[in-house]
Amino acid sequence: MIRSMTGYARAEQQETWGRLAWELRSVNHRYLDLQIKLPEEFRSLENELRALASGYATRGKIEVGLRYSSESAQVKAVEVDAKQLHAVKSALELVAKELGSSSSPDPMRVLGWPGVVKTQDAATTAPVAEALALFKVALQDFADTRGREGQRMAAYIGDRLAQLAALVAQVRSRAPLVRDAWLERLRARCRDLGVDVDPARLAQEVALAAQRLDVDEEMSRLASHVKEVQDTLIRDEAIGRRLDFLMQELNREANTLSSKSQDAEMTRCGVEMKVLIEQMREQVQNIE
Repeated sequence: MIRSMTGYARAEQQETWGRLAWELRSVNHRYLDLQIKLPEEFRSLENELRALASGYATRGKIEVGLRYSSESAQVKAVEVDAKQLHAVKSALELVAKELGSSSSPDPMRVLGWPGVVKTQDAATTAPVAEALALFKVALQDFADTRGREGQRMAAYIGDRLAQLAALVAQVRSRAPLVRDAWLERLRARCRDLGVDVDPARLAQEVALAAQRLDVDEEMSRLASHVKEVQDTLIRDEAIGRRLDFLMQELNREANTLSSKSQDAEMTRCGVEMKVLIEQMREQVQNIE
């Protein structure tokens, strides 16, 4: 399936231990350039992330980033150490008795006494397994996005190929008319000049002109390249480089047509061909 080299995906997960957020984005590149930015706690994942991403992409500059926030993690309820609390209470009662004091101790100050209460944060171990699972979700979404964009480009290129094929057919049907018109102009000029032309000489000139004006070979190659591009678009592999080469071949034949043309309509067709080929080439630059 044809895939674009540009794409974007984001996946988030919020749990009691905090929040994870993956972000993937890519742009054109001749080769696969994978850049991964991870918090220190997740460095152990890098090799596995590279292997997974390489299975989904063969070209493009891909930036992968992970954000991890534990600040939003829920804190467990305060746990009171009953034995320590009773020990503090006994000590306070003894002090109050010795001092003859009848005041009650401040509960908040009691809770602040070392060992009376313990607070435990949610698990401090980084959620590595959860991050890896979430990355696979983001990666699949990223691949789907590139695939959908690739299908749109394939449809765009297919439309231009159909127009190009129609122009090839138009040039082929007009070429004999152009040769006949040239021959008629030559005969009319000879008549106007009152010159008797040797039939053998005339035949020789006609043959030379036909050779100069003949674009059938170029049109045959253009038609062949159009078919090759159509076949390439349905390949289930990376096709960007092959399409780029085929665009160069198409452009070469269109240029040859323009240089040989001695007819305004055929020249117009050549210009239209080059416009269509350039439009396709711009899209091909973004295909994996």
